[in-house]
Parts: sequence; C-alpha cells; structure tokens
Amino acid sequence: MIEIFQIIVLILSAIIHEYLHGYVAHHLGDDTAKNAGRLTLNPLAHLEWFGSFFLPLMMVLSRMPFLIAWAKPVPYNPYNLRDRKYGEAKVAIAGPLGNLAIAVFFGLCLRFLPYMSLTFSGLLSVIIYINLLLAVFNLLPIPPLDGSKVLALFLPPHLKEKYLRSDRMGFVFVIIVVMLFGGIISGPVNFLFKLIAG
Repeated sequence: MIEIFQIIVLILSAIIHEYLHGYVAHHLGDDTAKNAGRLTLNPLAHLEWFGSFFLPLMMVLSRMPFLIAWAKPVPYNPYNLRDRKYGEAKVAIAGPLGNLAIAVFFGLCLRFLPYMSLTFSGLLSVIIYINLLLAVFNLLPIPPLDGSKVLALFLPPHLKEKYLRSDRMGFVFVIIVVMLFGGIISGPVNFLFKLIAG
C-alpha cells in the first residue's frame, strides 16, 4: 500500500512541478502552454507513460532507495518571454521551488501538528521526501533538467548553445549518473529532510 501511495505522490508532485513551469512562462508573457492545454492541474494533460508510470513502478518493485519520475515537459517559447535575460531560468526554477514549497509546508505540519499517528506521520514524510527528491533531482545541471537552464545563465553564448543542445542524450546520462552515483541526490535530500522535518 505504501508503494502505491509513493507513486501517487510522485506523479502528483511531478504534475505540480510541470504546471508551475507553464504558469511562470504564462506570467512572463508566453501562452504556449496555455494554448497547448497544459496550463492545468488535470493529470491527463501531463502524464507520460514511461516517466510517470513504468520507471517509478520498476524502481518501487526493485526497492531502490530513491524514486525518479517525470511528467511530459510543459512547452514554452523563450522568445515570447518578456524577460529575455533571466526568463528561461525563472521558468526552469519554478518547478523545483514548487516542490520545495510543498516539502516545507508538510514539514512544518509534521513538526508542529499535535497528536499525529505514526501512520499519518509516515505519509507526511513520504510527501516531504519525494518533493525534496524531485527538487534536487531537477536541479542537477544536466540538460534537459531544470538546473541546466540555471547554469546556462553563466555561460558565454557559444558554450550555452552547445551545452543546452546536448539534451538529446541528457536523460540517458542522468539515469546513468543516478544509478552509479545516487549519493549525489540522496545526500542533499536527506540533509534537507532533517533540516525541514526534524
């Protein structure tokens, strides 16, 4: 039962993550996500069979110490953003910040709400941990993850273009890095979890 709850939380958190990308892009002047029907919290608009279902299910069944999932990336056109310099980074950072906000909210609940059962505390811990996992994972500076858009701000134009174009093989590289060097993610996630939830 807890495995099913983990997958549900992971999928819903990934959907909120993607929605926030679209919301910030819309706020900055780009209606691409809205016109594509993606500026919504309806799960059917965001789910992607491999990243939303198959991969997390396989990771749960194999009892891996962490989960990875994603929803379909929300489309946006950077040329429509009013903020040409920082717009892409703002859109990128919105998703991880949303996951962090969810983790902080439920972490405060876990810390300060009285009379919680062990079961309810455990469920809150799952929500906190998974959202921290999504935030940290997506901030890895590997294209096409969100962290790459932030790092690209600091690169000269010719390197920025080559760096962001490498996203074609990015997810393969991300999965290899996570499989071989899981501590890159689990270490910061565990630290933040203790910091937020106690």
